[in-house]
This record gives sequence, structure tokens and C-alpha cells, in this order.
Amino acid sequence: MASNAAKQGTKIVSKTAAAGTAAAGASGGPPIMPLASPLMGKKKKPFLGMPAPLGYVPGLGRGLTPYRVYPSIHPLSVHPSSLMGSGGLLVPISSCVPGKRRATGFTTRSDIGPARDANDPVDDRHAPPGKRTVGDQMKKNQDDDDEDLNDTNYDEFNGYAGSLFSSGPYEKDDEEADAIYAALDKRMDERRKERRELREKEEIEKYRMERPKIQQQFSDLKRKLAEVSEEEWLSIPEVGDARNKRQRNPRHEKLTPVPDSFFSKHLQSGENHTSVDPLQGLGGLNTPYPGSMTPGLMTPGTGELDMRKIGQARNTLMDMRLSQVSDSVSGQTVVDPKGYLTDLNSMIPTYGGDISDIKKARLLLKSVRETNPHHPPAWIASARLEEVTGKLQVARNLIMKGTEMCPKVKIINGLKANSVEALKVSHIWYSTGVTNLFDAGSYVTELRNHDLTLPEDSLLGSDVCLELSCSDVDADGLRGHQRGARGDLVSRLRSNLVFGPALENVSKSVRLWKAAVELEEPEDARIMLSRAVECCPTSVELWLALARLETYENARRVLNKARENIPTDRHIWITAAKLEEANGNTQMVEKIIDRAITSLRANGVEINREQWIQDAEECDKAGSVATCQAVIRAVIGIGIEEEDRKHTWMEDADSCVAHGALECARAIYAHALQVFPSKKSVWLRAAYFEKNHGTRESLEALLQRAVAHCPKAEVLWLMGAKSKWLANDVPAARSILALAFQANPNSEEIWLAAVKLESENNEYERARRLLAKARSSAPTARVFMKSVKLEWVLGNIEAAQELCTEALKHYEDFPKLWMMRGQIEEQCENMDKAREAYNQGLKKCPHSVPLWLLLSHLEERVGQLTRARAILEKARLKNPQSPDLWLESVRLEYRAGLKNIANTLMAKALQECPNSGILWAEAVFLEARPQRKTKSVDALKKCEHDPQVLLAVAKLFWSERKITKAREWFLRTVKIEPDLGDAWALFYKFELQHGTEEQQEEVRKRCENAEPRHGELWCTESKHVLNWQRKTGEILALVASKIKNTF
Repeated sequence: MASNAAKQGTKIVSKTAAAGTAAAGASGGPPIMPLASPLMGKKKKPFLGMPAPLGYVPGLGRGLTPYRVYPSIHPLSVHPSSLMGSGGLLVPISSCVPGKRRATGFTTRSDIGPARDANDPVDDRHAPPGKRTVGDQMKKNQDDDDEDLNDTNYDEFNGYAGSLFSSGPYEKDDEEADAIYAALDKRMDERRKERRELREKEEIEKYRMERPKIQQQFSDLKRKLAEVSEEEWLSIPEVGDARNKRQRNPRHEKLTPVPDSFFSKHLQSGENHTSVDPLQGLGGLNTPYPGSMTPGLMTPGTGELDMRKIGQARNTLMDMRLSQVSDSVSGQTVVDPKGYLTDLNSMIPTYGGDISDIKKARLLLKSVRETNPHHPPAWIASARLEEVTGKLQVARNLIMKGTEMCPKVKIINGLKANSVEALKVSHIWYSTGVTNLFDAGSYVTELRNHDLTLPEDSLLGSDVCLELSCSDVDADGLRGHQRGARGDLVSRLRSNLVFGPALENVSKSVRLWKAAVELEEPEDARIMLSRAVECCPTSVELWLALARLETYENARRVLNKARENIPTDRHIWITAAKLEEANGNTQMVEKIIDRAITSLRANGVEINREQWIQDAEECDKAGSVATCQAVIRAVIGIGIEEEDRKHTWMEDADSCVAHGALECARAIYAHALQVFPSKKSVWLRAAYFEKNHGTRESLEALLQRAVAHCPKAEVLWLMGAKSKWLANDVPAARSILALAFQANPNSEEIWLAAVKLESENNEYERARRLLAKARSSAPTARVFMKSVKLEWVLGNIEAAQELCTEALKHYEDFPKLWMMRGQIEEQCENMDKAREAYNQGLKKCPHSVPLWLLLSHLEERVGQLTRARAILEKARLKNPQSPDLWLESVRLEYRAGLKNIANTLMAKALQECPNSGILWAEAVFLEARPQRKTKSVDALKKCEHDPQVLLAVAKLFWSERKITKAREWFLRTVKIEPDLGDAWALFYKFELQHGTEEQQEEVRKRCENAEPRHGELWCTESKHVLNWQRKTGEILALVASKIKNTF
């Protein structure tokens, strides 16, 4: 391609040179040298092997660069030698396209069109204002390019506002310089940061002191609201209406009735109104009047308004209404005088459109009916039009005439897929009252006598849908007779009038049979169901309904026939089992269920385990215990791998408990215990189930079987002994523990259980002897601790100290012994010895957080606040990420009145322990009241299911007197963590203030069943030496009494 272009270029140059020579000769000048170089030969091309010219771009312009052109100079006036370069080559011209003849590469004004004026619009039709003309855009571009170097934009220190070199390229050196300057600015800013922040803080404090917020001005009054009782709160009057008198008592708009002369004047002026307000009750449009039409608003040829005739039209409407509501038999009126005026609204036309449109539609539909009288939609549309305009009698006549003209069309003479529409129109038969009741019946019968043969399952066009809709129509019409002794007549008429012929025509419809049976008495229903199962032998519902109405022997026969007709349905077998159980034949239940499984499998039915368990739950709820247990035993092991049986069965039991099917769960546990008799976990699950949902006798019977199969399970022995002890059967509890000793000699749990049993029953000497024997035969740290605790609570301080010293010789790394030693010394007011005991304990147990907390409390109690703070800091270093230590540090500063330091510590604590619920709960109430809600939202995002956070939210709603929400959050808290005693105490305190006695008793009972053992407030009271024999309910009341609503 390049060579061809070169050839063409050579030809162009040769012709140009020749032309130039001829021109020079003609003008008399010297001859011009030829353009060809002497090195050029005829065979060798001049450009082969030579380097590309400067500015050459491959692929542009078919391989060559355009030549430069001077359009202002005539081509013949340029001497060719001025275009020659070194070596005799042509200089490339910028506007020339190589390969093009006759200078087609030039762009002239004729090519691009005339120049555009500054006021000409731009090509963009949607340009914004200020850019819609050529001049605007040129001015905008010029403003963007030119920099603002005016003196007003110059500053002596900063220079010009903009950069003088913004138009230049942004190179790498500029980027490095900017980075260095940014680093210097950042460094200088850091040096001034502290002084700047301190100055800003002082300015903000000064500003807030001079101009406090409204909520700060009333903060002292808000704090006093905590002392306001509920009666005082309710006695606060409501805020009055602060509007002025004109706004409080607006003057009602006065309406003046229009005089008759106004209507008369406009009628005489020739104004016609083609629409009428539907709320306007004026007669005269088409009011029937004896003799002729009453002239009214739209009557042509009248120029006067006759108010007398309008009144007569109203009287006519009233007479018609009275005649409609009168009794046709006795002639006595049954008009309700109170609701009569209200009922007159039914006579007002409900159509609010243009009257002329109605007339046009009526005329068009009439034309359609006359053109094709056998077209059903025309008759339907005409009837609907008359119904909308309120002319029910005309609509009725149109429907009847339509049935005469279209007698053989399916579904009510032409209503092929819209039978509901026809039935909607047919309400005109009974809209006028009970006088048309039997007319409606004859109408339905007349419609049914036609040839209606559509498949039963067609949508809205089936005979079943038709018959059921007709029955609804009749029911609405017969509703007027459902008073007193006429109630039976309604069902009889409805059944005979509708369902009798319907069942003859559509005898295989289960829906029709069910609807018909619902209207019958039990005896008649049994007879009808006998016929129904003959017509519909595959309907399980009809067979089961018939079996329920039959006697025991007949029901067995019915179910046997049902199994013969439907051998693949499980409900028939389950119903048979329930029938046997209901009649006391429980030994047949197991056989029937087993036979059902075998028969269904033989008929190719897959046994779905989940469906059978659901059927068992339904049997349980219906009271058929033997049937549900038999079903569970039959299907519980179907489709489960051997290694998954235990896990799956436990989940099934939990699911049944959640659904309220307790007998199903009990049957699952019984089957699991038969398969796994030596599994301790299964026995424990079953025991807890009986404890929560069973009786004491069932629990004890289960535990006896459990200890026989698992004699080494100490918890089962202890549960049995506790059950006897709670039943005040102490000798039985002792015998159980004696048997437990034989099965588990030297067991610490059994020793301590025996000691607790004796101490709770005030047998202190026996408890001492048991502990002494335990220390000799099974010396453990817990045994020593219980020995010290027993002597301590009984008041033997010296014996307790001696036992504690002896125990620490053997178990010096047991922190509870050091705690008890220090607490005993604190009780004796020996602070130095208590401090020494805590310090020694921390040397042996540096990671015991309660020991650090006790030492800190001791120092705070004696007034050594600085030492207590140092102890907590040291504890945090020894035990990083400990929420309890951080919480105590925050509370220490808060109790000392240093709220700012407390907030700072809380922020650090949340950074180190971001998922600690107790820290977030405390942080909520460290905030001011307006910010507490926001803080609680943050806490819930971090710890959504933490009981401490949920408890804090409940307290927050309680403080805001949102009783219902607070109760919901308390319930959620105790449900998530029933072992948290503080939640139960706060909940009980809440119910004491805002709940009823029943709610208070319910909370107390639930707390006693949960037996909580943890919580800061709870453990403070439950572990006090004076409360060691108190029950759970007593501790609950004691903790609740010491809670104060200070939040």
C-alpha cells in the first residue's frame, strides 16, 4: 500500500513540477529545475531504503502523513523550490491527504458551513441556562482558560488565591514537593494540637456556661421527678390550648339556601345541566307520575320550576318505599321509624357519571340486542347497566328475557366464564325483601333446568361453583326467615331447593356433598353420608365423617370398606386405632398401626416419618395417648442411620415438647431408653423432662430405673434424693444417699449432698460427723470449704479459722479458702489480718479476679482510695481483658465523684472488651438521660443476646415508665438466662410496683423453679452468713427490697 501511495505521490509531484515550468516559461522568467533528483533512476524508486520522514505515523492516512497547505496563497504563485527539502525531497504538508487527487484533503468554509454567530443556539437542546448560545460557551471556555490575576485576588502573604501554574503539567517532582509540604503541615499541626484542643475546650465550656441548653437548665427539676409518685404523676393537668381565641373557636361556615328564583332565572336563560349530583335527592328526572312524566330540571319545553310537582314526586317515592317494606300477608307496616330517614338514602341514584353517557350506552346495548338477540353478553351488559343506575326491575326483566332468548347456552344462558357476574345481577330477586323469596327459588330452578354440562374442575365455570353460588344466593334470601321457629325451615328449603337437584346433576362432587351435609341434622347427615361414600368412594373425608356418626360396630365396618376402596391412605388406619382406643380395646391399637405400616408398604406407599410424627402429635392433642405412642414406636426408627439415632431422637423429643405433644415426647424418650439403656445423657434428658412436665411419682420411678442401669451416675442419685427431700421424706432421701455411697464410695458430691441434707434439717452434729468422715476418707478442697462454711454460719469462728488454716496447708492454691479467711477477719474487724490474707492469697492465686475485688473493696472501705485504684490497675495487668476488673475500676471512680475519669475508663474498657455485656450495661447508665437510648442501641448491636444488656434495656424502659415494653424485655431476659438472679429480683421489684398480684406470684414461682445462683446482687444476699438457710423465694423478696430505683 505504501508503494502505491508513493507512486501516486510521485505522479502528483511530476505534474506539479511540469505545471510550474510551463507557468514560468509563459511569464518569461527563468526556467525552473525539475523536481526529480539526479540519483533517481527509472527502475529504482526514490523512497526505497530511506528513513521515514519526521512526524510519520504508521497506519494514518493509508501510511503517509498529510502535506502542509497554505490556502491563502495561490498554488501557482508558490515556487516549487520553496517546497523542496534537503536532498530534493518534498516537505510534508499538514492539510494534504496522500493518494487524493484534486486536493480533496482541503477543508474549506463550504465544507463546514458558514460561521456561527455568538447568538446562535447550540446543538444541545437541553443545555442549562447560561450555556444555550455559542457565545455563552465560548465565554465559559475563555474564563476557564484564563487565570484570575486581578489585584483583588492577591494576598501579601498567601499570594494569589489560585495556583499560577495550575495550567501546567503535574509532574512527579510536583507530587513529591506536595507530599513534603503536607508532611510539614501535619507536623506543625501536631505541635499545636494540644494547645488548640485545650483552647477549644475552654471556649466551649465558657459558651455553655453563658448560654446553657434548656435541658441543662431543667436538669435539677428532672432529677426531682424520681421522687414523684404515680398518683402525683397522674394528677398533673393536661397542657392547655395555647392558641388565641379565634383559632380555638373558629367560626363555622354559614350556608344560605339558594332561593327558587335562582333556578327559575337560569332555566329561563336557556342553560341546561347534563349531569346530576348523586347526593342530590331531587326528583323529576324520570319520576313516574300518574298520567305523564313530571316536568323537572331536564324536561324540555318548560321554562318554569314547579316546586309543587317536585314535592309530589317526593311523595310518590315515599309511597313506593312504604309499599315495599310492608308485610304482604297482613298488610301491617314494619317500618322502623328511627331508621326510615336513613333508609331513604337507598333510593338515591348511586351513579355519579354523565346522564348522556348512560343514554348512549343504553342505546348502543339496545342496538346490539336487536341485531343479535342470541348474544348473551349483550343481555348481561344491559342488566348490569340498569343495576348500576338503580333500575333493578328493568335489570330483572332483561335477565329473564335473556334466558328466554339464550336457553341452551352453558352456565346460566351465556355466562361461560362469568357465572359470578350473573349471580351478582340476580340479587335483584331478593333485594326487595322476603316477598320475592320463592321467586328467587324459581329463578334458580329455571336456570338449572337448562343443559349445564361442564367439567367439574373448570375455573368459575363448573356446575359445582354454580350450585354453591346459587346456594349462597338462596341463603341470603332465606336469611329473613331465620327468626324463631323458622330456622329449621331455612335449612330445609335451602337443601331441597338447591342441593337436592344439584347433587342429582353433579353427584360426584365432594364439595357439594360436604356443603349439603353441613345443613343436616346428625341422623339425616348419616344417611346422606352413606349415599355420599357410594357416589364418591375415594373421598377420605366423607368416609371418616361417616365413621364418626356411626356406632362402634358400624364404624368398624365403614372403616374396613374405606380401607378396601382407598388402600393407600394412612388416616383411615389411624382413625381405626383411635376408634379402638376410644372403646377401651387398647391391645388392638399396636396391631392396627403395625398392620398399617405393612399394608401401606405393600401398596407402594413410602412411609414419611415426619408426617407420621405429626399425626401422632394430633392424636396426642386429641387425647388418644395409646395411638400416638404406638405411632411413635412404629415410625421412630424409619429412615435413620444407626450412628444418628440418639441425636435425631433427642431433637424429635424437643420438637414434640415445643409443639405441646408431651405424650409423644415421653414415648420417644421411652423408646430411646430401651435402645440406649446405659447412656447417662439420655437418662438425664428424660429425668429433666419428667421434672418439668411430669409428676413427682413419674420422676422418681424413672430415677429408680436410671440408677439401676447407671449406678455410677452421681447426679441421678442426687436428683432422687432431692426429690424425696422436697417431698419432706427425709428418711427416704437418706436411704437413697446410703445406696449411692455403696455404689460410689468416697464420692465428693454424695458426701456434700448428705451434709446439706442434714444441715438443712437442722441435724448439725450429724453434718459435722459426715464432714469429718469425708475429710478423712475423701479429703478435697470443697470438703474443707464446706467444713469451714458450716462452722462459720453456726457462729464457731475459732473452729472455722482453725479448719481454714489446716485446709490452706493442703490446698493453698484454692482461692475460695483465702476469700473465706479474709472475710472472717473482716467480720471480726481485723482489717490488717484480712489484708494480709488477701495478699497471701493473691501471691498463690494471682489470676483470681474475686480476690482482687475483695482486696480493693477492703481498701476502699478503710478510705484508701489511691491504694484501691492501684490494686485494680495491678489486677488488670495480671488479668488482661477482664470485664469485672474494668467494671470495678469504673465504679470506683464514679463512687469517688470523678465522673470524667469514670467515662474515660469506660471507653478504654469497651475498647479492650468490646463484647462484654456487663460493661455495655453499665455504660448505658453512665450516659445522660437523653443519650441512654442511643447507647442502648449500640449495646444491642454488640451484644444482641447478652442477658446483662437485655436487663439494662428493660431498666431503661422502666425508668421511662414504658411498662409494657419493660415487661417484655424482662421476660426476654429471664428466658435467655434463667440462672441470673439479678434479673429475677429486678423483675419481681418491677411487678411489685406496676403489676397485679397474679403477675407477682407468677414471677415468684418461675424464679423458684429456675433456682438462680448467679448475679451480683443475688450472690451478695444468698451467700451472706445470715441467709444461709433461706429459700429461693425468701432471697428473691430480700434482694428486691434492697433495690432502689436510682437509674
